[in-house]
Amino acid sequence: MNLTDHTHRRLNILTGDWVLVSPHRMKRPWQGKVEAFAPDTRPHYDPKCYLCPTNTRAGGAASNPNYKDTFVFDNDFMAIMPDIPEGGLDKEGLLVAKSERGSCRVICYSPRHDLTMGNMSIGELLKVIELWAQEYRELGSREYINYVQIFENKGAIMGCSNPHPHGQIWAQETLPTEVAKETRQQKIHFDKYGSTLLSDYLKLELEEKVRIICENDSFVALVPFWAVWPYESMIISRKSIGDLTQLNDTQQKDLAQILQQLTNTYDKVFDTSFPYSMGIHQSPTDSAAHPEWHFHIHFYPPLLRSATVKKFMVGYEMMGEPQRDLTAEFIAAKLRRIVLTS
Repeated sequence: MNLTDHTHRRLNILTGDWVLVSPHRMKRPWQGKVEAFAPDTRPHYDPKCYLCPTNTRAGGAASNPNYKDTFVFDNDFMAIMPDIPEGGLDKEGLLVAKSERGSCRVICYSPRHDLTMGNMSIGELLKVIELWAQEYRELGSREYINYVQIFENKGAIMGCSNPHPHGQIWAQETLPTEVAKETRQQKIHFDKYGSTLLSDYLKLELEEKVRIICENDSFVALVPFWAVWPYESMIISRKSIGDLTQLNDTQQKDLAQILQQLTNTYDKVFDTSFPYSMGIHQSPTDSAAHPEWHFHIHFYPPLLRSATVKKFMVGYEMMGEPQRDLTAEFIAAKLRRIVLTS
């Protein structure tokens, strides 16, 4: 059996889940859905955009200030609310529910409507990283907030309702399912070996060098061995840092640099503004010590064969387990070539 030609399963060491890899399937013809391709021709300022400076936000309840760099505000349509009554339901362990308190915020990366992370400057991205850290610290300090999830959905194909460069923060009482899995897996490894799971994994990846995309003194971007999405990637800190607030000035600048490089590389894969869901995973804010937690960022892009053909998670993926056609090694080599020729 070899990983290049034969069907096999790979273990996601961060979650304990498996992914089925079928590299031979990329040879099949595609007669499925093709997405409409729209070139990115956004203006510098859009008077109809509810995130641009001075414009009225969705719902009409508030207007944005004339902000000059970043801007953060409470989401006007929160998915998790701070002021709800405590309570729940448990009928014989069969009908179970519980209240969930929290807060949702929106972060505008820039006043410019036409930018993305890939074409923002290092200085502009530093402002975003500083605000991420500030929000993580402030929201995480609230007594009932035990996890702060920072994320971005980019592109209409990923369900983004507004193309203005922005992300979101959902802070809540309970560890979300994916974070709970990662906490469990990292703790098992740390308790057994006394080192973080991702520091040991990164050491192996740096030795093999087959899934590395790009790197700098503080961070490494790679395609994880267990990647599910076709062009999935991770940014992992070289040092065992738990969260954004532990980054020094140099590490913040290096994070800005590798975010810019990775997202700019994505845009060159199919010569389009590459869609993705991005999420920062870092230590819970439950006041407990979490030496097992190692800071990392996930990128989950949906595109598969071109700017108009995406990966669908249906059928077997919904009923069985995730499946992919392109190997992590193939995609990493493709992205690495773009980096080297840029």
